[in-house]
Amino acid sequence: MKRFHVHVQVSDLQASIAFYAKLFGAAPTRTEGDYAKWMLDDPRINFAISQRGGTPGVDHLGFQTDSEEELQALRERAQAADLALADVGEAACCYARSDKHWITDPQGIAWEHFHTLENIPVFGERPQDAACCPAPTPAAKSATASGCCAPASSGAARSGCC
Repeated sequence: MKRFHVHVQVSDLQASIAFYAKLFGAAPTRTEGDYAKWMLDDPRINFAISQRGGTPGVDHLGFQTDSEEELQALRERAQAADLALADVGEAACCYARSDKHWITDPQGIAWEHFHTLENIPVFGERPQDAACCPAPTPAAKSATASGCCAPASSGAARSGCC
């Protein structure tokens, strides 16, 4: 079964944690100095917020799968629909190691499809992992992402975290 994923950049993490804890009627399931996540069952959502220097607002959307088979089915659906897909493979970001790929809608909204393999103690594993990075632009017909979170200013296709 898939879980809807929303990641929001916030300017005040503590105020946002307090707000969303009241909104959801639950404390976050994971809290770090720059990040918080709620894994809710009603509605079934992985809702994450972070304060890592990005512009406040929705960072990206996605689907978290419960199995590699579900992730593969999403990958095959995107490929069959001829959507630009950045297949990241295994990546460490947002305090988790996941297998993932990204697609981008016509408005430029990044969609992450991922299967979490394990929790890790750090946001990412490289210095440039400063924020979650969406998929390449819709103009890219297909892309193979390398690593996690190429800096936006590098001109390289950006690959995914979170």
